[in-house]
Order: sequence, then structure tokens, then C-alpha cells
Amino acid sequence: MKTWNIYLSGEIHTDWREQIIEGSKEFDLPVTFSSAVTVHESSDAAGDVLGEQSNNFWRDHQSSKVNAIRIKTLIEDCDLAVVRFGDKYKQWNAAFDAGFCAALGKPYLTLHGEDIIHPLKEVDGAAMGWAQTPQQIVEILKYITTA
Repeated sequence: MKTWNIYLSGEIHTDWREQIIEGSKEFDLPVTFSSAVTVHESSDAAGDVLGEQSNNFWRDHQSSKVNAIRIKTLIEDCDLAVVRFGDKYKQWNAAFDAGFCAALGKPYLTLHGEDIIHPLKEVDGAAMGWAQTPQQIVEILKYITTA
């Protein structure tokens, strides 16, 4: 039986990742999960080892490139990505990840509330599905991995 590699992208302020991981464990699904670094401070400081920068633009630039090593590799290696857009912040990085998946031909699902359907119409348009709850994602994973 194939073990599916699922990349979890997007919003880091709620426990949606844990809900999907725990729900998948409950059904003993043949899946593994990966993600970008979800500790905001660590992600922001990823490039600091390369030297102090004169302003925040260059610090962010440097750290985004170091973070991209992980993100790019994990997306390229995944079988499916789940891209979560939350209510509190605009997740430009999640939109970028969805676009990267689309460019690579990697299937992805979006996970977000009804209130942001319009701004995500292009992102949802390329997705294989739109879910509103982590439980719906678990049900899809159950179907694709065991049906």
C-alpha cells in the first residue's frame, strides 16, 4: 500500500494541522505529513546565521530564501498539499505555495472559510477541492488512501 506524503501549508495560528494529523491517526491512514517551520520567530530568523542585515527587508529576504530550501523541497516531494487560509492574517505565503503546486502539477486542496471565497477564487480554481474543516480533509485523505 502506498504511503502518501501530505504537505500542510499556510496559517500557523490555529491547530488545524494537529486536527488533520490526529484524525488521520484515528483511521490509521497511510500518510506522512510535512510542513514549513511553523514557529514564527524561528522562521523569521532562518537566515540570521548568514549575518546581520542593515534593515528588515534584507533580513526577511535572507530568511525567506533559507526557508524556501525546505518549502520547495517538501512541496516537490509531496503527493498532495493542503493549503490553509485563516481569518486573522493574509497568508501570502500560502497563496505562493498553492501557485507553486499548480505550476508543478501537484494536486492541492484549499482549506478556508466561506468569507474569503472571492479573494481566493483563482487559488480555489486550480485546487482539486475546497474544504471548510480539517475533518473534511481527513475524510478526503481517508477516501484517496483507502478506497
